[in-house]
Amino acid sequence: MNIAVLFTGGKDSVFAVHVLREKGLSVKVLISIVPSYEYSMLYHKPYPQVLMLQAYSMGIPLETATVVNPERELTVLDEVLSRCVRRYGVSALASGAVLSRFQRERFEKIALKHGLEAIHPNWGIDQKTYLRTLTRYGIRFIIQSITTMGLPHSMLGRVLSMEDVERILVLSEKYGFNPSFEGGEAETLVVDAPLFKYRLECEGSVEERSEYEAFFNIKKCWLTPKN
Repeated sequence: MNIAVLFTGGKDSVFAVHVLREKGLSVKVLISIVPSYEYSMLYHKPYPQVLMLQAYSMGIPLETATVVNPERELTVLDEVLSRCVRRYGVSALASGAVLSRFQRERFEKIALKHGLEAIHPNWGIDQKTYLRTLTRYGIRFIIQSITTMGLPHSMLGRVLSMEDVERILVLSEKYGFNPSFEGGEAETLVVDAPLFKYRLECEGSVEERSEYEAFFNIKKCWLTPKN
């Protein structure tokens, strides 16, 4: 089975790639849809240069497309997926969806249109232990944006430790946000993982828009050899 994976560069899509590879499946291409606007219900808004470095580090081809109109989000994915079917002979589309039926149903609709199997390797994973699972697995990530009450802005832009993860779990109980950020409370960016041949380094600055909204704006990123 040749698989195209919807890829954002965040923890969920990177973990999905690893799970698929561990099952012996062939990840032929990563697909990244990049919204040009601020908020999207369907897609994470990644940095294109970061996506390219992550894909290079894993040795997997990357296909990207920019969407400028929210009403064309599925249309753009449809066009890219059609290209990937021709170029890479993919027979399945995978996503990193964990809890969002909104995302899952729309991705499955597009997959069905192209006669592809839809796969969601992270679906239904326990929300309270997911961040622990990722950290123990060796996936290292930073928080790139925060849009909720209760997450400290001091966590932006630095690689989270297990101590940070435990703090997030405590705060999620106190403030009521989803501990794996499936409600859009935060977005993540993976800087290292078992499949990465190089580690991603990022420099940037924190932009605080309100008490509940802040971003780590990346100014520079590069790959460095792993020990």
